Amino acid sequence: IKIYKTSILVFKDRDKYVSGEHRWRKGYCKSNPRKMVKVWAEKEMRNYRRLHTAGIPCPTPVLLKSHVLIMEFLGNHGWPSPRLKDAGLSERRMREAYVQAVVIMRRMFQRCRLVHGDLSEYNMLWHNNEVYVIDVSQSVESDHPSALDFLRKDAANVNDFFRKSGGLNVMTTRQLFEFVTSPLADDTPKAESEWLDRIMEVVDEKTEKLDSVTHEGRQQLAHQEEMDEAVFMSQFLPRSLNQVAEHEIEKLEEGEVEETYAHAVAALTGSNDVIEAFVRKTGKSDASVSSILLEQERAKAVTNQSIHEESESVAILSDCRESENEDDIDSDFHKSDSEGERFVKTAKTAEELEAEKEARKAARKANKKAVKEARSEKRKTKMKKKEKKKAINKTKSGNKKNR
Repeated sequence: IKIYKTSILVFKDRDKYVSGEHRWRKGYCKSNPRKMVKVWAEKEMRNYRRLHTAGIPCPTPVLLKSHVLIMEFLGNHGWPSPRLKDAGLSERRMREAYVQAVVIMRRMFQRCRLVHGDLSEYNMLWHNNEVYVIDVSQSVESDHPSALDFLRKDAANVNDFFRKSGGLNVMTTRQLFEFVTSPLADDTPKAESEWLDRIMEVVDEKTEKLDSVTHEGRQQLAHQEEMDEAVFMSQFLPRSLNQVAEHEIEKLEEGEVEETYAHAVAALTGSNDVIEAFVRKTGKSDASVSSILLEQERAKAVTNQSIHEESESVAILSDCRESENEDDIDSDFHKSDSEGERFVKTAKTAEELEAEKEARKAARKANKKAVKEARSEKRKTKMKKKEKKKAINKTKSGNKKNR
């Protein structure tokens, strides 16, 4: 049983986890703490339902009554399961826990469209040799204005715990972030496992490389990694194409931007052209998660193309009696269909945004004028207050005389 109290509202930044939510777009009461805790309890109940429906290990929600939430008890014989920080796991179990935590983060983002917002060793339980996620009251939608910032913090917290307490070779924060956010064509547990294995192989190769260099070289590489982490944590990531300026679009086409920024724009547009432009410009083919995914997509494309060419050759041999004109018409028809199916988002120019703003302003002005004219017409036929008062008094005096 979880009871929400008004004392939790001393956390001043708690409002930013709710104010940007689409589910509370009509607003909520900020001034009344009692109503605020009800909103917080309702938010956690909804998030638990999403996780449970998606098959993510978490306490099963049972009932919500006002500010009291009842859910499944995780423990044995009345004793609660320990937090990941207090579990005291072996190295093998710690590695299993790390893989499970990473997969939970990805499935929350991809399947539930949620970001935990405060994920750490304090908000994960070790129950029946499995990681369970708890405390999802502050979890936000993936389209929340600060969702990517919260996700970066979660990735950094998870990596720091397993690196320091477990002594594991973990991914970088950027690699974990891209593993969570990058979509897969075949989003199945098997595809996720294969993809994660490839990333961990790159991490192990990097560790072996560090072991082979001198102490000074190891310090330089560690310093460079710390700088890359700091740059990634402070980097701006666009949430919509309207946040991408016109001069930045030209830089994207030329590949003159940070790689993470290019990946963010590629996720918004659904096109990998900006990533390829970055690789061509810098000649850099590092082992980021998105580059691994891009290589997989290219391999699949080559395989599909070879299969397609073989099928075409068989079709040509079998249909050799058909005329060339009909073949040309069919090929043109299929080509136009394939080109028309794909839709790529494009950023609006400053002139287009200004034109939309002026159009909205003109529409509001016209609506205001129409309302004003309607009220003036109503006032013409409306009885004046003085006459209305006289009529009321006259009616009252007539009623008294009749009595």
